[in-house]
Amino acid sequence: MPFIDQADARLYYEETGSGYPIVFVHEFAADAREWEHQLRAFSRDYRCIAFNARGYPPSDVPADAVRYGWESSRDDLLAMLNGLKIDKAHLVGLSMGAYTALAFGMRHPDRVSAIVAAACGSGSPPSLRANFIRDAKNTAQAFLELGSAALAEVIGHSPTRIQLKRKDPRAWAEFMSHLREHSAEGSSHTMARYQAGRPSLWSFEAELRRLRLPVLVAVGDEDEPCVEASLYLKRHLPNAGLWMAPNTGHAINLEEPAAFNQVTGDFFSAVGRGAWRRGFADG
Repeated sequence: MPFIDQADARLYYEETGSGYPIVFVHEFAADAREWEHQLRAFSRDYRCIAFNARGYPPSDVPADAVRYGWESSRDDLLAMLNGLKIDKAHLVGLSMGAYTALAFGMRHPDRVSAIVAAACGSGSPPSLRANFIRDAKNTAQAFLELGSAALAEVIGHSPTRIQLKRKDPRAWAEFMSHLREHSAEGSSHTMARYQAGRPSLWSFEAELRRLRLPVLVAVGDEDEPCVEASLYLKRHLPNAGLWMAPNTGHAINLEEPAAFNQVTGDFFSAVGRGAWRRGFADG
């Protein structure tokens, strides 16, 4: 298995295709396997890399909770690019992965050419903040007490996940199978340190307004926790566009893979041609 050695964790990755690099960054309830639709599509024209975050086997699962968090995730992405000798890449992130991609872009804009931020920002709106942090801490404890298989049933049947089961039962069953295999310890530490500990996107307003990278914000219209945050990103990122998929929940790349790939491919094509126009939020 291929790994990148980060300072305190080995990170498993998969690579396919050749050409300009795209790095895919997964969400909390997924791993690199949930990018399969995108890897198959984009590896025809691009060098595609998907990796498992720390806490997601076969990547290492550090026992010390302090070794998790959004800054560690951002630094792991840098280690991935450096380890694979990638000077600059497109980034595609979903949910937790989208947060990582944006945080990376704000910290290392010279290493990024474009960002797809999908299903991003749950828990960021001020009105939802306190409940999100409370629920994340409770979920972290539940992973330790009940295990991943039990929590998978809760997550997979949640209001923003059930859409996948209704649309594509086979894809949902595969997603659930992967989720049940996740490390309970790694998921607990990730939920407690990353999800509950990350700042709201609202706290990055100045940094977002200064970020000139092309950004495609993607969200499902039934992904209620992320709709307001996606609108916030559209309003504050000066070079962002917004795509909202109808009748779609959180796992937008799994629910609507063809549409997701089409919109993402068109975005990268426009960026490559210099045709992606600036938005109105010049700040």
